[in-house]
Amino acid sequence: MNAINSLSEFHRLLSLSAPRHPLVSVINLAESVFLEDQIWEGFVNRFYCVALKREAKGKIKYGQQHYDYDKGVLSFTAPNQVQQLDLQNMECGSGYLLIFHPDFLLQHSLASTIHQYGFFDYAVNEALHLSAEEEDDLIAILHKIDKECQHIDKHTQEIILTQIESLLKYSDRFYERQFFTRKNNNSSLLVKFEQLIDDYYLREVQELLTVQYIAGQMNLSPNYLSDLLRVHTGQNTQQHIHEKLIAKAKEKLSTTSLSISEIAYGLGFEHAQSFSTLFKKKTSLSPLEFRNAFN
Repeated sequence: MNAINSLSEFHRLLSLSAPRHPLVSVINLAESVFLEDQIWEGFVNRFYCVALKREAKGKIKYGQQHYDYDKGVLSFTAPNQVQQLDLQNMECGSGYLLIFHPDFLLQHSLASTIHQYGFFDYAVNEALHLSAEEEDDLIAILHKIDKECQHIDKHTQEIILTQIESLLKYSDRFYERQFFTRKNNNSSLLVKFEQLIDDYYLREVQELLTVQYIAGQMNLSPNYLSDLLRVHTGQNTQQHIHEKLIAKAKEKLSTTSLSISEIAYGLGFEHAQSFSTLFKKKTSLSPLEFRNAFN
């Protein structure tokens, strides 16, 4: 797999002059020309990228999914995520790329908090669609970052990281707005989610139900699904799975004579003790104590 290790290398591949700062850069897509290089057929960046694209045309493969960029969208990629570009059918359009190396975050709180922004692990088809006003807010921040890169001093890192943090917080807000404004589509996703869990426990269970399995069945990234659920229900995917699992366990404990071990294995646990630990954590009772309450 080809790796783009530095911002300077990325600039070169876009036919741009060297970045003014070695660890952070704002790229104007209208000024960029992707070099015909085999690297785009499969590559990873060693840095974060926030892409605000308007009227871009072409397909990008990110992970296992393709996305057709024909509208103004905001997308995020974290370091070391596999991507592909189809240069034969691609027009950059207008917009901006904010790229910054993980080393730029060192000794700043964002180094530990950036992982809380789950949209860096969303699939490309889960990009954020901005209103004109939202787009203007983010472009203003990008312009401030670009301007700050022009005169590097002891204040530069703190000022730029404050702007990046603002951009991420605004993006978090805008994603929540998108979760609500796409209410009809999201309502059907929530119904499908509930049905998938119910169907899973109706058949013979071989292993524990996982977030990855459910997300895969819904063609969503795990982070996107969890954030969607959290906005609409107050619980993430794992919490929902545990809630269903405990409800199923309670049903079996109160209506069958199956042993604790049999119930545990029937729910996908490899070890009965793991089941008992989770059950007590969620109910404050051991499975046996819960069963005895019905006798």
